[in-house]
Amino acid sequence: MAVAVEGGLVVPNVKAVQAKSLLQIASETDDMVARTRENQLELEEMQGGTFTISNLGMFGMHSFTPIVNPPEACILAVNAIVDRPMVIDGEIQVRPISMLCLTADHRLVDGADAAKFLVRVKELIENPYLLLL
Repeated sequence: MAVAVEGGLVVPNVKAVQAKSLLQIASETDDMVARTRENQLELEEMQGGTFTISNLGMFGMHSFTPIVNPPEACILAVNAIVDRPMVIDGEIQVRPISMLCLTADHRLVDGADAAKFLVRVKELIENPYLLLL
């Protein structure tokens, strides 16, 4: 994740997320963000990342294309949640929408795999109970 601090962005690295529960990842993320803002992060906690999540929602951004930080493979921008009209079952309804933008280094990640990843993220956001299965 990218954390805005005075002087720029810092990217703390949660290690081995594939072996951690969602609760463990959230707890470690909260701790790292707090320590980043207090300038207490160790250098090794900012190295070795492969994927960054950049949340720009708090700035009201509706769309943003992030740039991959080498040597990482991907970066995902999460934008503001805004109410938008949608057609649902033939009727126009207002629903909360957020734009996600994934940038991938195609030397490391196949574009089709990146698209499948975004489809899965969309599915999990729209059906968060699936994270509990």
